[in-house]
Amino acid sequence: MDESKKTGPGASEGARRASGEGPGPGVGRGGRMSRQRKRDAVLRLLRGEDLELVSRSLGVTAARLSEWRDEFLAAGEAALASREKDDRDLEITRLRAKLGEVLIANELLESKIDVLEAGRPLARKRSRR
Repeated sequence: MDESKKTGPGASEGARRASGEGPGPGVGRGGRMSRQRKRDAVLRLLRGEDLELVSRSLGVTAARLSEWRDEFLAAGEAALASREKDDRDLEITRLRAKLGEVLIANELLESKIDVLEAGRPLARKRSRR
């Protein structure tokens, strides 16, 4: 059968390959792109390349590229909003860990007291405050 007379989904795919159209080099099976290729696409947009041109070259919709750009910028903004940890933060973390240890030790001691007092026939229950 002559290739030019072929119809169906395979015909248009072959024509796209021959003309160089269709998904670009970054698109694999299922249209998934790696994180690095997405980053590179977003950076191209941020450097001023035309959205439609980048979209066509990668075989990704303009809406998807815009979504990646917005997510990229939001993540960057969130990273800038966080402050660096200082000595105060380290001390707070250390004290919280110490408090946890003391609370666990206290609960264990109270359990031991309960067990020991339960063994005595005339033992009084201690109030817990």
